[in-house]
Amino acid sequence: MDFDFTDDQEQLRDAVRKWVDKGYDFERRRGITQAGGFSKEAYEELAGLGLAGLYVPEDDGGLGMGPVEGMVVMEELGHGMVLEPLVQTLVTSRVLASYAPDAVRAEWLPKIASGESLLVLAYQERGARYKFEKCEAKASQVAEKWALNATKSIVAAGDHADAFIVPAMANGKMALFLVERTAAGVSTRGYLTQDGARAAEVTFNNAPATLVTLDGLTALAHAMDIGIAATCAEAVGVMDKTLAVTVEYMNTRKQFGVAISSFQALRHRIADMKMQLELARSMSYYASLKLNAPTEERRRAMARAKYQLGVSMRFVGQQAVQLHGGIGVTDEYIVSHYFKKLTQLEITFGDTFHHLGEVSARMQDTAGVFA
Repeated sequence: MDFDFTDDQEQLRDAVRKWVDKGYDFERRRGITQAGGFSKEAYEELAGLGLAGLYVPEDDGGLGMGPVEGMVVMEELGHGMVLEPLVQTLVTSRVLASYAPDAVRAEWLPKIASGESLLVLAYQERGARYKFEKCEAKASQVAEKWALNATKSIVAAGDHADAFIVPAMANGKMALFLVERTAAGVSTRGYLTQDGARAAEVTFNNAPATLVTLDGLTALAHAMDIGIAATCAEAVGVMDKTLAVTVEYMNTRKQFGVAISSFQALRHRIADMKMQLELARSMSYYASLKLNAPTEERRRAMARAKYQLGVSMRFVGQQAVQLHGGIGVTDEYIVSHYFKKLTQLEITFGDTFHHLGEVSARMQDTAGVFA
């Protein structure tokens, strides 16, 4: 298999890397967290690079790119621990492009691509854990109009988003709806998440909704898999920087008159971190390359990838903190923020134990052994 990137993909990577290095340093990120965890200005800068339209078809004003380009972008954003929820934009734009009626596509996709509108997925409910198919939200139809009743939790940038893609039960079957944040009956309560980003509890009380698709379970499963692949790529970027920062610290920190990087036991731990990073990178590639596979194959691949990424994130984050010593848990030092970001990503779109269960449930007669 060819793992070389094309010239266009490398140029995309370079453009995002330059923006992260020059426009999204640690101090700017800290300021955004202190201001509430979301910056409209930073999101518009991402849109200015074309990233909001990455998965939007060219006919709808986007770049019409695919999973590999998404992976390249998210790795670079992971290097800067970017707080603005581009993953959500990738998810919602692909869902609308793949499942929404023409009128909905025409209204929203150009605005997503330009950065004028931010759409996020509001799917999590209390008590559902990571089983996205469990849904208590209800949608009712009167004449040709839909009304939605639901409470959704941990909605990314929920009090800043312009609209939500919301799963709800309609006539006993899950469907997906689009609801504007400013619509009657919609209320939000925002808060900071562990990694310094923004989320909200969102309540819909007979809120007017636009039907996206009646095949909601299929569309939501697809959305989750797009999110998993993007999260895996972002985590690789975070781990890459975590390892680099740790190596740099070990080369400057001295004990007994020598740099601690000269201690063999600590060098072995760095080697183990590097091994986990490369395992994670290979599984991130695997996830991105399987995004266009048939549904069952795709779902199985995402569970495998997210499980390995979870193991790697926990190991790399914990080792980085331990190798730094006490400074590794201070808010003033960047490695503590990498650790918190990895912890947050580990539970996003299903934690490690959840996906281990998914891998187990999807084992076929070979019990995981491939002929």
